[in-house]
Order: sequence, then C-alpha cells, then structure tokens
Amino acid sequence: MSSTTLVQLAAGSTTEHRPLIVTLFAVFVAATLGITVWAGRHTKSASDFYAGGRQFTAFQNGLAVSGDYMSAASFLGIAGAIALFGYDGFLYSIGFLVAWLVALLLVAEPLRNAGRYTMGDVLAYRMRQRPVRTAAGASTIVVSIFYLLAQMAGAGVLVSLLLGITSDAGKILIVALVGVLMIVYVTIGGMKGTTWVQMVKAVLLMAGALLMTFLVLLKFNFNISDLLGTAAEKSGKGAAFLEPGQKYGATGTSKLDFISLGLALVLGTAGLPHILIRFYTVPTAKAARKSVNWAIGIIGAFYLMTIALGFGAAALIGPKEIKAKNPAGNAAAPQLAEYLGGVGTTGGAVLLAVISAVAFATILAVVAGLTLASSSSFAHDIYANVIRKGKATEKEEMRAARWSTVFIGAAAILLGAFARDMNVAGLVALAFAVAASANLPTILYSLFWKRFTTQGALWSIYGGLVSSVVLVLFSPVVSGKPTSMFKHADFYWFPLENPGLISIPLGFLLGWLGTLLSKEPADPQKFAELEVRSLTGTGAH
Repeated sequence: MSSTTLVQLAAGSTTEHRPLIVTLFAVFVAATLGITVWAGRHTKSASDFYAGGRQFTAFQNGLAVSGDYMSAASFLGIAGAIALFGYDGFLYSIGFLVAWLVALLLVAEPLRNAGRYTMGDVLAYRMRQRPVRTAAGASTIVVSIFYLLAQMAGAGVLVSLLLGITSDAGKILIVALVGVLMIVYVTIGGMKGTTWVQMVKAVLLMAGALLMTFLVLLKFNFNISDLLGTAAEKSGKGAAFLEPGQKYGATGTSKLDFISLGLALVLGTAGLPHILIRFYTVPTAKAARKSVNWAIGIIGAFYLMTIALGFGAAALIGPKEIKAKNPAGNAAAPQLAEYLGGVGTTGGAVLLAVISAVAFATILAVVAGLTLASSSSFAHDIYANVIRKGKATEKEEMRAARWSTVFIGAAAILLGAFARDMNVAGLVALAFAVAASANLPTILYSLFWKRFTTQGALWSIYGGLVSSVVLVLFSPVVSGKPTSMFKHADFYWFPLENPGLISIPLGFLLGWLGTLLSKEPADPQKFAELEVRSLTGTGAH
C-alpha cells in the first residue's frame, strides 16, 4: 500500500467514524470533570486546595507525580522526535528520566520538610519574606506558562486531527477550549481534584502505551532489531537514523545545543514548580521519598516504551506522512494508533480515539497541575504574604488563587495559539531550562549554604529567569526558521535552541556573587533551624 493511499484512507476513516471518535473522547473528558467536581466537594480549607489535605499515600502521590510529569511532551513530542530524528529523539527520554535522580537525592525530602505549600515558603524561612516571595512567585508563573505552551500545542494537534480541523482559527479555538477546561479543573477541584485526575491519567497512559508497544512489537514478531532496521530503512537515512547526528552533532552549534538540552533536562525537574508542590501532598518526608521511588519506576517503564512508539511510527507510518499531519511530529502517536488498529476500519477509529483521548487527558492533568502551582504561588506568596502582609484569611487566599487561575489560563491560551505548530518536547525543554536557571540554584543554596543571603536569592532567581527568557526570545525557537513560533519574522541572534548552557551556570554564579557582595549578614541560627528541619522533619507541616 502506498503512503499516499495510506493517508487518504486515514482521512476517510477518521471522517466515517467521527461520531464514534467524538463520543469516546467526550466520555473521557466527562469522567475527569466528574472526578474534579467530586473532589471539589471535599475541598474546604487552604490545606485541601494547595496540598490535598496531605492525605495521599506514597504510592498515590508517586502515581500522581508520574501523571504530572508524563506530559504531552512525553507521549506526543518524544514519539514524534524519535520518529523524525531517530537516536537523537530518544535523548529526550534519557534526559527526562535521569533528572529524577537529582530530584530524589537533593530536593524531595528536604523540600517537604522545610516548606508548607510553595517553593517561596522554603526560601522565605531564612530570608526577607516580601522580596523573596515576590521573586519566587514570578519565577513559578513564568516557568508554568512556558510548560503550558507545550500542552496547548499538543492539544491543538490532537483535537484538530480527530475532528479534521485544518484552519488556524479552528486550532486556536481548540487551544481556548483546553484553557477553559483547565481553569474549571483548578478552580473547582484544587489539589485534591488535580491529584485524582493525574492518578487516573497515569494509569490510562501506561495502559495505552503498553497496548501500543505490544501491537508494534507484534507487527515485527517481537524482534526489536527488525523494528529498528525497518525504521532506519523507511526514514530514508539508512543506518545513520540509529546513530547520533540527525538533529545534534552535525555542526559545532548543534553539539553545543545538545549539551545545553542535556543540562536543562537533567537539572530542570528539581526546579519545576508543579513537581515541587506534589511533595507537600503526603503526610511525611518518608512518604515524599517513597513517592519519588514509585515515580521513577513508573516513568522509567514508560520511557522504555517510547522506543517502540517512536521507532514504530517511523517504521510503519514514515517521517514523510508524519510531517504531513504535523511538521513537528506531534501527531505520530495518534497516527500510529490508527495504523495499528487498522486504517479505514472501526478498530482503527476506536484505537485512535482511545489513544487520543488518553493523550488529551494527559494534557488536561498536566495543565491543571501547572495552573495550580502558579495560582498557588501567586495567592500564597504574592497576595497573602506580600500584598496583604500575612493578614489574609484562608477564604481570601483561596479566592485569590481561583482568580489568578483565570488570568494565567488566559495568558496560556493567548501564547498557546502561537505555539500550536511547534514540537512539544522542545517547548517543555525550554521550561526545564528556565526552572534549572532560576529555581534550582536558589533552592540548593538556601537548603545547603550557610552564608546565602536575600540578595543572593534575588540575583539568582531574577538573573536566571531574565537571562533564560531573553535568550529564548532571541533564539531560533521564536523566529528565523520555518518551525519557529513566528515563522515569517527573523530577529534571532542567539544560535542555540535551548538557553541552559548559558543561563543555568549564570543562575548559580549570580547567587554566589550576590551573596558575596551583600552587606546583609547571614543568620546562622536560622540556617541551623532550617537544616535540622529539612533533614529530620522536626517541626514540618
């Protein structure tokens, strides 16, 4: 069967079975909304809204962390990147997984012990509250919005593929729909609703990925060598498809870009706000540590399956047909699902609908987590402790969180409309770079460096944040290439697609330099209290 016939059949199948596809899709969305409404009825206090009442077990939180972490980048972006770039695409899977070691060994337990609801709680323990909380809130919101862009782009691809929408206006409308849904999830369900949705989504995603992996391997009689060989042949690049160099390594700039990407992926997880707040949902530090162990196991198994998903798409669909649906490769996994179920058959339509609905549930769960992290930081850090100077009631704080959810959702919709044709894995890598540049240095210095001061914290957060965002704005991600956010503009001067190589060391350097140049003496007693609390859990919430 020729590739042209395959594409025509796929289009016909999707049209013929569209009522079935839309029905299955709607069932998944309705189920997650039902969970959110149920959880919303049990959300009474600020602790319930921000931390789910700290009632989740290590396994439940590990499952929710997995659901929060395995985003559209993991399912859609990585599968597409592997299908288009082979070995170089799989580097995303490796980086995302290895990053959890940093989170486990350095951040999870001390952060759970030292904070209450947000990263700002940890920093403000031994620093001047108002400036540090303002900086932490600003950083959290910026990182979350970068991450939200990726989810919006993934949602646009998925729903437009299912509904046959090709116009830009239609895709923008889909992005707006996702934004409205995420606002509903957070304002009604808070952390409890978000956590349950993430748990359900993690189970669905693992089941969907496992089914597709089994079907791909079945096509090749469980011969992985045959799968890789066919993928290499279909790619048109031969054995080079299975070797480094398709995306990174061909030039000096791409080699530096690879190092920058690796730094961002490995160090970024420990600074991601929506991951950090998950450690506050468990009752003890031991449970926080165990939940990370569970997450590593679940996430590791999933990323192993991305090999079959990505190379399976390359072997069975082909890069040319994948790019025809979406230039960045984000439609590779849904296209593979339809092929495995049978192009032009009811089975193909059902599998396409189920996998797409699972991916959409993935996006909704992640955007809810991101929006909750940023709205919590605004309400708890900026509104309650900076604007109201600690005098806000719980009711006022929760109201501020819900209103900030609306504004953050609106910003994500606006920016997501421009990012709809970009590879979601690449967009998420930018969020990792900003988190590793602005948040991680400040967290580590605050937890482990006795001399660290408020000025050092401010220099580190704002320096890492501004440098990473400015470098992204003037990089090929935003302008100068057909795959850029603004395709017809060209104002980039920074050659790398990921700023981590420059901005991450700069964030650490500025934190150190700001502390050395600070006239404010560090408080050794406060550091000693924080150290005991972070390491033993004494006095933890």
